[in-house]
Amino acid sequence: MGASLKTTNVARRLGTFAGAAALVVSLDQLVKAWARAALAVGEPVTLIPHVMDLSLVYNTGAAFSMGEGKGLLFVAIAAVITVGCAVLCWREETIPVPLAVSLGCVAGGGIGNAIDRIVAGKVTDFFATTFMDFAVFNVADIFITCGVAVAFILWTRWDRAREAADAAEA
Repeated sequence: MGASLKTTNVARRLGTFAGAAALVVSLDQLVKAWARAALAVGEPVTLIPHVMDLSLVYNTGAAFSMGEGKGLLFVAIAAVITVGCAVLCWREETIPVPLAVSLGCVAGGGIGNAIDRIVAGKVTDFFATTFMDFAVFNVADIFITCGVAVAFILWTRWDRAREAADAAEA
């Protein structure tokens, strides 16, 4: 493959990854700013009756308040995962676009929560399920969770296709 085409493909993969991450960070930070302005701690607002409330809480840990007070550790983990995803998109020439997007969603969610931890020392959460006892979460958490699940499925399909192609060449 020519150097120019290879550079273009790398730029496309990284651009796709970075674009998805930037969109997730932007959406996450906008919605969190709205939640902090519109909601009051301890005063839930019904979003979907008997399903979900908007309930402003601040979390210094991770999911279910695990690791409280370890914010810088979670920032470091988010940084390592973001760099790892970016390196994967940079190095893997045949990575499918949807996989690059899902990795960008994971990175963007991690960055969104890391911004909260760095700026405020705590993460803004506000989605609270009412039909079951579950952690209060935010937009970044949704993108991390869904991004990991989709990336796993896409990675598995992509890896199988690569193995089949390698076997056909042999």
